[in-house]
Amino acid sequence: MTTRHLRLYSDLAWLWPMWGSHEAEYADYCVHATALLRQHARRPLESMLVLSCGGGKNVFNLKREFRVSGLDLSEDMLALARRLNPECEFFAGDMRDFDLGRRFDAVFIDDGISHMTRRADLEAVFRTAHLHLEPGGALLVTPDVTRESFVQNRTTVAQAEASASPAGVEVVFVENVFDPDPADESFEFTLVYLIRERGILRIETDGCELGLFSIDAWRAALADSGFLVREAWYRQGDDQYLNFVCTVS
Repeated sequence: MTTRHLRLYSDLAWLWPMWGSHEAEYADYCVHATALLRQHARRPLESMLVLSCGGGKNVFNLKREFRVSGLDLSEDMLALARRLNPECEFFAGDMRDFDLGRRFDAVFIDDGISHMTRRADLEAVFRTAHLHLEPGGALLVTPDVTRESFVQNRTTVAQAEASASPAGVEVVFVENVFDPDPADESFEFTLVYLIRERGILRIETDGCELGLFSIDAWRAALADSGFLVREAWYRQGDDQYLNFVCTVS
């Protein structure tokens, strides 16, 4: 049975820098996202707020184009983000209910939005994002998966980034998704970490519940939060991700 919160965001956070290169893996997507935001915004984009910034890998790439601030609920992930991006500012907070007392030209939300498992939570995030956007600003949000793109029991395997791994440590990440009840709007996300430290194997398990909404549900949640919604696609290998590019008056 999955747990409520990922250990990857707490006691196993030290594994996060090894799961994908912060430079190579995220650079192309951030270039794509930047172009979409600049295309649709109705003001110059200088400042950006990244919600659910995690360990700061997207921030690392986006800071080349914007003055970036990040917000996340996990103090362990924020510590990683600060270490990777010491020149940026970071805040601890729940993206459903926070108030930084300022506005930004752009708001960026990536796969952290998947942790919203109810439509009410999804809408709460978008309303809070709307409150933190300058007039003419733009929001980009990308679901990791939608009801239409979900593949039952999909399992993927990734090896740790060698350049980010401590000496003598090798890690394999095994990721599985499963929806036990197609009538609801969530699914089980399970992780297995194969950790070899100087050749000695230990196995750690992890998991949580993630949201699974239809494309129409995403559109409605954004529109009901006051956004004008446009859509674009981003392809990464064999996968396609739907980008919602949203503006405010």
